[in-house]
Amino acid sequence: MNEQNTTQVLSSERHFTVLLSPTPRGARLARLLAVEWMRDHEVLYGMTETAAQVVAELATNAATHGRVAGRSFRLGLLSQPDVLRIEVTDTRSESLPRLQPACPEGDSGRGLLVVEALADRWGVEFGPVPRKTVWAELDLQRP
Repeated sequence: MNEQNTTQVLSSERHFTVLLSPTPRGARLARLLAVEWMRDHEVLYGMTETAAQVVAELATNAATHGRVAGRSFRLGLLSQPDVLRIEVTDTRSESLPRLQPACPEGDSGRGLLVVEALADRWGVEFGPVPRKTVWAELDLQRP
């Protein structure tokens, strides 16, 4: 029997994706799953809480403003050597995220301000209809 020498090319990218219910429980689960995935893959080297807060804000927005009965939202994480990309996709492309001044008396409305403060970049991509993806990128600092 012939033995073959095989070479496996390991990608420097790591990807995680999950569908979650557009509820407060689904948003909490998004944060918990993201933290566990980042720890298991040693993605952020000390930046896990920052990334977890961004995931929490984007997932909460999807569950609150992007909610459509019977349709899940998707959390995606893509770790490249120097960047972690967080993506949250929902099915309300007509409901665009926008920065708003925070109302001191209000209980909500600060999510994108938090994302803006913590992420190095963020934005929105559309499609396929009726979906939109709100993404944020964190530059990774390696030891």
